[in-house]
Amino acid sequence: MDYTANLPKLFVLRFFSSLIPAYVIERLFWEERGMTIQMVVYTEIIYALTIVLLEIPTGIMADKWGRKRMLVLSALLACSEFLILLFATKFWHFALVVFLAGVSRSASSGSENALLYDSLKLQGKAFSFEKQLGRLNACDFVSAILAALCGSFLASKYGFELNYWISLGSTIIALVLSLLLIEPVAEDSTSVEEVIPFKTYVAVSLRFFRTNPSVTLVMLSAMVTGAAMGYIEEFWQLYVSRLGMPVVYFGVLSAAIMLLQLPGNLIAHVLLRCFSYRALIFIIMVVFAVGFTYVAISKDIIGLTAMLFICLFSGVMEPIASGYLHHRINSSMRATIDSFQSLGENLVHTLAGLGFGYFASKYDVFGGYGFIALLCYAFLVWFIGASRKIE
Repeated sequence: MDYTANLPKLFVLRFFSSLIPAYVIERLFWEERGMTIQMVVYTEIIYALTIVLLEIPTGIMADKWGRKRMLVLSALLACSEFLILLFATKFWHFALVVFLAGVSRSASSGSENALLYDSLKLQGKAFSFEKQLGRLNACDFVSAILAALCGSFLASKYGFELNYWISLGSTIIALVLSLLLIEPVAEDSTSVEEVIPFKTYVAVSLRFFRTNPSVTLVMLSAMVTGAAMGYIEEFWQLYVSRLGMPVVYFGVLSAAIMLLQLPGNLIAHVLLRCFSYRALIFIIMVVFAVGFTYVAISKDIIGLTAMLFICLFSGVMEPIASGYLHHRINSSMRATIDSFQSLGENLVHTLAGLGFGYFASKYDVFGGYGFIALLCYAFLVWFIGASRKIE
């Protein structure tokens, strides 16, 4: 089998999966359909809980029955999300959409990284995983930037709904591309599957994290930063609207948010030659804690600049955390163990959502970001004391 074909297919699949002009005006569209900040937070919690419940089962299914099948399922559900949103008018419509989005995310999160790593491993190129993952993320951002720039222009000219029809078309193309992937056969999958039955996958995964505390700490760091970035990605539109920015400029700002994450993804593997994992994560956490403080208290261009500064540093975390994990796990358990990162991130996201929603209802979106700043400071203090064992 020609596993070299998987890499370009994954790049094109990522491109169309992220070519979603609806995202640039998503919160405004939802608000237009009657969704308040508190209601949006409730849907975020539904999304996170769905992933918490399904992340590990879908990871196990990917390891046992194929990563490609889970990616196809994910793409199919993404199509259904936008079809429903086009006609959504009630809270339960949006709740159903985020539930499907949670299932879709669970199906793809561990599967894509596992398929990428094993495809590279079969070519003898596993050492380039961080580089290729960073480039894959860069492709993701480029596509999203293009969608944001076009989406804001189209929304200002033709309203919000057209963006959702275009997004539906893009997800249909992504579905077709997912069907063209080739399932890599892990070299050690047969022997391990004979030893590890389905029911013990979770136990084996948990044992792995207990016996590798440094991996656990790196994963926890990625979970906290990932959850914190989630609240920038989900609520920046409301934040800048409170600053008085016209919708026509939303595309440029959305593009800037994603463009600033590109350098970190592209040079993460280079930074690892100059800094230790511990030093890199410490720097990122300091930027997050201080940055969110300014986002919360500076209701002007300074707060927006701090938000963009956070985005600049956030791009480094995913490649280094995923690489740190994948270089230390067995291929037959790859998707299952990788799924724990997404599971943990969404647990943190759910808990943070309770605080974010409460403070946002009291002090608008600025109060919500203040709570995220406190969360980052708390983790930073704990990380300083617990990170001595990171290699």
